[in-house]
Amino acid sequence: MKVCFPVVENQGLASQVFNHFGSAPEFVIVDIMTAEVLPISNSDKVHEHGACNPMAGLGGHQVDAVVVGGIGRGALNKLNSSGIRAFKANGGSIAENVDMLKLGTLQEYLPGHTCGGHGHDHGCSH
Repeated sequence: MKVCFPVVENQGLASQVFNHFGSAPEFVIVDIMTAEVLPISNSDKVHEHGACNPMAGLGGHQVDAVVVGGIGRGALNKLNSSGIRAFKANGGSIAENVDMLKLGTLQEYLPGHTCGGHGHDHGCSH
């Protein structure tokens, strides 16, 4: 299973998971079966709110899931329609979140759990 983690700076499995998918400067893709780590630049980080194109951001790399602190409804819908599941990061590093994902303790995002904007009270959980 290949999992994408948005990060500010690639530090491999020690990278801290970023709080928002679309505006993350980089992604780290982890194959949780082989522990292979692949850093990539987010090629869609400059876009208007609500206009995230997660597949463009991934630059053609195929993943099965993303783990992130927050995600907008449009990005979640686009990921889900491509067969990609999204899970809420539980703070900490990629390694910690990989362990929780393997244990099945990360919550999967549903449309009602997404970001609605970037004001002080924008309704998402980050």
